[in-house]
Amino acid sequence: MLALPLLIGACDRRRDTGAVVVSAIGEAPAYTATEIPLRDTPSRLLIDATAQGLVRFDAAGQIEPGLAERWTVLDDGASYIFRLRGAYWTGGDRVTAEQVVRLLRRRIAARDNPLAPFLTAIDEIVVMTPQVIEIRLARPRPDLLKLFAQPDMALLRSPPPTGSGPLRIVSASATPLLRPAFDPGRADPDDQAELQPEQDVRLIGERASHAILRFAARRSDLVSGGTYADWPLLAGVDLPRTAARIDPAVGLFGIAIINRDGFLADPANRIALSEAIDRTALVAAIAPGWDAVDRILPDTLDSAAPPQIPDWSLLTLDQRRAAARARVAAWSGGPIRLRLALSRSPGATLLHGQLAASFATIGIALDRVDADAEADLLLIDAVAPYDSARWYLATACMACGDQAQQALDAARLAPTPAERGTRIAAADAALSADAGFIPLARPLRWSLVAPRLAAWQANSRAWHPLNRLRPDPT
Repeated sequence: MLALPLLIGACDRRRDTGAVVVSAIGEAPAYTATEIPLRDTPSRLLIDATAQGLVRFDAAGQIEPGLAERWTVLDDGASYIFRLRGAYWTGGDRVTAEQVVRLLRRRIAARDNPLAPFLTAIDEIVVMTPQVIEIRLARPRPDLLKLFAQPDMALLRSPPPTGSGPLRIVSASATPLLRPAFDPGRADPDDQAELQPEQDVRLIGERASHAILRFAARRSDLVSGGTYADWPLLAGVDLPRTAARIDPAVGLFGIAIINRDGFLADPANRIALSEAIDRTALVAAIAPGWDAVDRILPDTLDSAAPPQIPDWSLLTLDQRRAAARARVAAWSGGPIRLRLALSRSPGATLLHGQLAASFATIGIALDRVDADAEADLLLIDAVAPYDSARWYLATACMACGDQAQQALDAARLAPTPAERGTRIAAADAALSADAGFIPLARPLRWSLVAPRLAAWQANSRAWHPLNRLRPDPT
């Protein structure tokens, strides 16, 4: 568990009256005539609040009904049958099975859907009855539901972009006001006409520094979407001792080697970079107690073998660096200078400083360039959308070699779960040998939470739906 610094602040609390004010780190939510673009945390929270797919995540990061009230998984995940509940679009029209199928097909095929590479096993989506649809897969995928719960799979009608709740936009602006949508599943629909102001949510997208100061001034109830990049900002602000919350997020935080020319063309040289890093010092410099890692997979997951552990993991740091210095000394191509692409943030500055110091011990200079500039190395900081080893390996394989890529493709095309597990294990071994990704730590995700948000829960998805922040009204 991440150790939090002692942050002492004013003991009086923000009053439990009025709309819940949420500051999400990122840009103000965007609207177009046909969609709400999924750019960052604010836009993702907005679309998750106002639209839903077949299923969604609850406060604990577990699957709960969305447009589907129940479902059945058949043939080891080769068929999913969903019974739709009686849902309505925000405008009042009934949601139909035909609409759901059409919108699902469109969402899966969308070029801007980051989940599309992990949905290729879907063969067809069909209407079975006016209340039942089926998703048929060419290859079994028992873990499909977590992908369908992501905001990327929320269904919107357009134009204008219209969802089915659980919240609706009552004031469309750069800081939209959201209110519970009509729910036909409620026992007494008349009760829904008596909504209390505390059930509303005001969503603000802003820079981390502004969000933290707003919370410290007790003008907001939640700061959501914090990462390693912004964590150092908390040290300079007086906050209630229990305000900072850490998610046990799972995913990838490490360096992808995206240029394979020169020194980086040899896998042994790429391994030397990983050997040189003092991971304990790196994570401690940014957030004491942050968990460092030295492998891509956090656990076996759906692989047929335990995660690949680097050969150097049992060596001391001094022994590792001695081996890495020998590799650098053997290089005849002149001084080695690498470029690392990073965002401009306090956490990124600390990260670059630690990596540069580690690489300097073996004779390599590390320059920092902007996130969109040409570079040799690129930071990957991503929470896993579902619990498949293939996601970790495919995400780490930004520019991996042909053998590793072929092993990943073979895992994707495996005809059975058992064969898939065997091929994933082979892909893990291939990526480990390729050394195209340098694992550093688990993703760091944090929030600032006011006491009035009693339903907020830390979870491995680091996802906190706006409709699950307060206890259900009695």
